[in-house]
Amino acid sequence: MNEARESQPGPTLTPDAAVSVVVIAFNDAVHVADAVRSALAQGESVAEVIAVDDASTDGTGAALDALARSEPRVRVIHRGENSGGCGSPRNDGVRAATGRFVMFLDSDDVLPPGAVDALRSAALRHDAPVAAGACVRRELPARRDVPWQPGIYREPAVYDTPDAAPQLVRDTLCVNKLYARAFLTEHAIAFPEGRFTYEDFVFTARVLAAAPRIAVVPDTVYVWHVRRAAAKQSISLDRKDVANWESRIAAHRTVLRILGDAGHKALAHAAATKFLDHDLRMYVRELHTRGADYRAEWWRLTRDHLASFEEPELRAAGAPARWLARVVLASPAPRDLERLTQLAARPGRLLPPYARDDDGRPVWSADLPEVPLDGLGEDEAEAEAGAGDGDDDGESAGLPVAVDAEPVVAAAGSVLRLRVHDLYGRLAAAGPARIGVALLRRRDDRRGPVRTAALTPAADGSSWTAEVPLDLAPLTALPGARPADPEPWDLMAELTCDDGTTLSASLRAVGPGLRRHVLPSPRQMVLLAQPYATTGGALALRVASGPRSVWRMAARRLGR
Repeated sequence: MNEARESQPGPTLTPDAAVSVVVIAFNDAVHVADAVRSALAQGESVAEVIAVDDASTDGTGAALDALARSEPRVRVIHRGENSGGCGSPRNDGVRAATGRFVMFLDSDDVLPPGAVDALRSAALRHDAPVAAGACVRRELPARRDVPWQPGIYREPAVYDTPDAAPQLVRDTLCVNKLYARAFLTEHAIAFPEGRFTYEDFVFTARVLAAAPRIAVVPDTVYVWHVRRAAAKQSISLDRKDVANWESRIAAHRTVLRILGDAGHKALAHAAATKFLDHDLRMYVRELHTRGADYRAEWWRLTRDHLASFEEPELRAAGAPARWLARVVLASPAPRDLERLTQLAARPGRLLPPYARDDDGRPVWSADLPEVPLDGLGEDEAEAEAGAGDGDDDGESAGLPVAVDAEPVVAAAGSVLRLRVHDLYGRLAAAGPARIGVALLRRRDDRRGPVRTAALTPAADGSSWTAEVPLDLAPLTALPGARPADPEPWDLMAELTCDDGTTLSASLRAVGPGLRRHVLPSPRQMVLLAQPYATTGGALALRVASGPRSVWRMAARRLGR
């Protein structure tokens, strides 16, 4: 049995305002002090920070004890043995808390200024046992902020019960929320103990099943640090082992059972749809990068889980997600990995061939006619084209048009050779006329100049082609440019049609042109451009400028 010891007694708290922030840490001495200080910096709203050291071996416990000696609001709990997960230390923190409200913070993340006040004020103003706010995923070291579930947090809202807002099940995080401690105690809400991956899925489902009033604020209340280059990846990033997917499925099944047993049918339905729109697409995007054994086991686990879904749940998901699910269900073994990967991308791209069944309806392929591409038929086309897929990443609405892009260095400079594929006649009916290519700086979505060109139809009517000049020099002159460091840029196609229709699509990287190019630049002497394909198959660029950057890249290559 684990025994926890506390480093010092807690402070005296004010009557109705106190917030206890529970920080959990395991072998994270490098970051934990920043997390604790971000909680202390919230001001008087935070009466105590309870830091739970999950039997670290790297000096994390000593770092926390040092903070506690200099800051009376810090209390440290040292667990005698490692729990193997995040649930047990969080439960320890809640049991030790004395504030009216409790929040959770991971050791490698931070609370932005004003976060606790924003949530506490909303909870008090609306007498809500739960208050939730916006979270951003901050990609480090680039410091690019990506909103998490932005659709939920666009404006303030109060829901008397979660059933009034089924979309709340899409936000499975526990850290961007404030909870009344009495509410958690009354309903015996706790995290799964021990080694349980995706424990926050289950905790959040238990909270929603208790049907609290929930106050939502648009303020950013949590900064989730994403360190893809870290030696030890977080659970959400460490997906190379199929056991991670198995754990995610197990957590999702538990969520459905909790919500179903509590009689929240709408929430359970929304949770099933979320699994298809978010979880399934995320893992399918990476499936082509895995080995054969992983793919076979992933396919088996997924088919088994999807077999429990009802048809209304499949139809409620966005077109890309439900098509992916039906392909997996219809085939006993992995197949069509490139098409599946491209369709799972955001936004999705449906690659040819474009097959039809005997009745002329769009289907996945000639040898898989039992998988309908519903939403592309004539009767459903307009409704589907105008509806998004409900994705948490804010995916734009529109057809899953595939645009191939091959970077080419010509005598006159760099160009993109583009091919726009028709989609069951849908695009041809609109009359594609011009295509533009927009470059978006990944860390802040700042747009570079858009270059356009006329589209030329192929003789067989199946596609349109164009060559768009790629002028990279202005990118290094944009505000915030870092000329010496390679900057990643995403590319988006903007289609204009004769009937007034406009469509956006990401570019699919094709051809042999994905190699580094050194180009002349009037401003910086030289530009270094590295086209590459993202995990989802989209074309992206890394751009740097100046002789120094060229020398750096050459030195790295020689070093390898």
